[in-house]
Amino acid sequence: MTVPLITIVVPSFNQGEFIGEALRSIFVQGIPVEVFVMDGGSTDRSVEVIREWEPKLAFWRSHTDQGQAAAINEGIARGTAPYVAWLNSDDWFLPGGLAHLVKALEKAPGSPMAYGRAWNYIEQTNARRPIWVQPFSERQLALRCIICQPATLIRRSAWEQVKGVDPSLHMAMDYDLWWRLYRRFEAPVFVDEFVAVNREHDLTKTRNFRRAHYREAMNVVRRYHGRVPLKWWIAQPYSVWFKGLQQMLARRS
Repeated sequence: MTVPLITIVVPSFNQGEFIGEALRSIFVQGIPVEVFVMDGGSTDRSVEVIREWEPKLAFWRSHTDQGQAAAINEGIARGTAPYVAWLNSDDWFLPGGLAHLVKALEKAPGSPMAYGRAWNYIEQTNARRPIWVQPFSERQLALRCIICQPATLIRRSAWEQVKGVDPSLHMAMDYDLWWRLYRRFEAPVFVDEFVAVNREHDLTKTRNFRRAHYREAMNVVRRYHGRVPLKWWIAQPYSVWFKGLQQMLARRS
């Protein structure tokens, strides 16, 4: 039996139309993985799809839980691989993406994590645009989240030292984790390759709870950077209004 190199957790809830693509993208990476699907008690066809992949999974369950962050922590704690990641069930890895991240971390033994570039795929229009990702600096991280979660890989040792994602957070748990890893260790490694795709659709939390997302993110910046840059105060009201208008127009068209 091949020893897994990466523990991957797939948290999911009522994502039956997407989770199969997410799982498929993991198993074509050509890297030994152990995959844990943590379903929050879906009532759609999710369990049916998960059962189709059961022979390849290290573990799966479907029941009510304490939320996404708690499910991610639970899944990663079940694994043993030296690197860890989570892939939301509506996102997917690009072929060879994980290999790029593993290679980067093997070359930087002091770094807690590596991250690459990612596409934003808009389900409604099939458009694909690059997400704003850039080489790491604290100043840039304080201005915006310059790291795209599905395009990340973390050392298990670092994950365990910072105790994973914060289960009290619901919108900016990844942003908070990047700050804690940076503060505890050193800057993450940037990989200038597209490694993953973030799917934007009508049911995403980011799209439907923009005000809550901004509030959590601003609190994260204040906690770890000491202050909230002016950009947040200017951009937040405009972004919430503009994105809300876009959604309204899209629904009417």
